Amino acid sequence: MVTEACKKNHITVNGVVAKPSKEVFPTDKITFRKDQITQIITVLDIPENRVGAKLVDIYRRNDTPAEVYQHLELLKLSKEHYRKSGTGRPTKKDRRDIDDYGNEIHEDEEDDLNSNF
Repeated sequence: MVTEACKKNHITVNGVVAKPSKEVFPTDKITFRKDQITQIITVLDIPENRVGAKLVDIYRRNDTPAEVYQHLELLKLSKEHYRKSGTGRPTKKDRRDIDDYGNEIHEDEEDDLNSNF
């Protein structure tokens, strides 16, 4: 997966597009996009041998800002707010509710405009 991402120029090391064979060193910053988030990883050290997935965090630091993760959570919540996936087309009642909601907002704006005169 990483090789394909490198070939598509989706991974940068210290701001330069990386090839699949690019060597990384401690203090290098790796930037890539995953799950609609631009991740920033700093290499802390290079292990002598291969290590298990649980030990990888010893050798890297995630410098991605926390606001990015919060924004992703808001996106997930906003997608689920209106309609659940797979519920089909809106019913006649749903359509009327949507129309009523739009009319309430429009009427409130007109009331605000009329009260200013």
